[in-house]
Amino acid sequence: MLDIVAAIFATAYCAAQAGLLIGPAFLRGATKIALFAATAVWLAAVVAVYGLGVLSPGVLGPFPVNLVPFTLFLAILFGAWVLIPQARDALLSVPMPALVAVHAGRVAGVFFLLLYFDGRLSAPFAPVAAIGDIITGAVALLLVPLLVLGVKMPKLWLGAWNAFGLLDLLTALTLAMLSVPGTPFRVFTEGPGTLVMGTLPWIFVPAMLVPADLLVHVVIMTKLRSAPRVLGAMAMAG
Repeated sequence: MLDIVAAIFATAYCAAQAGLLIGPAFLRGATKIALFAATAVWLAAVVAVYGLGVLSPGVLGPFPVNLVPFTLFLAILFGAWVLIPQARDALLSVPMPALVAVHAGRVAGVFFLLLYFDGRLSAPFAPVAAIGDIITGAVALLLVPLLVLGVKMPKLWLGAWNAFGLLDLLTALTLAMLSVPGTPFRVFTEGPGTLVMGTLPWIFVPAMLVPADLLVHVVIMTKLRSAPRVLGAMAMAG
């Protein structure tokens, strides 16, 4: 049952990420359609590969299978950000409320706790990632309406939240890597480790959600550099 609920939520979250980042961007209609289609193809490919067991846990020996889609998608996203000026400009054109809203779904970090209590995910990764994500998502839910309404707030507040969310992801990634069974660099050897993150539907987390969240944190950071010390109506306009 938990896997079914997670599959529904993960699919919806991936769709929301795409909608929030592509929909309001300054792009031609045809380009948006192409990007939405590419996102759907990527998700379908992930489902096909992992559904057929092509990259089932252990098939690559000590190499974590969930690193394959994570590294590939991360390279695509940040490659476009760094190497394609049009892609960078399009992301920077996304209004701040939409960028912050991307992280609201991270309240679903509660799933990590449920997996932990179900004996399918180990500490310290599960509780640390869960608590960090829940806090990041909950604060995002508070910030979005304030930004939409143009309520004035110090830029430092948004910057502190963004830094916390980014640190949470980097910490979770580190703990996840140090918890993978069968790897020579595993440090946390208690429990099942993080093998479940290489199976459906949990593979959606490293395959799309985390890379996209990392990129959005960088986009927000970049936008804040040129923003006034006090945010107000400008946040709504981007």
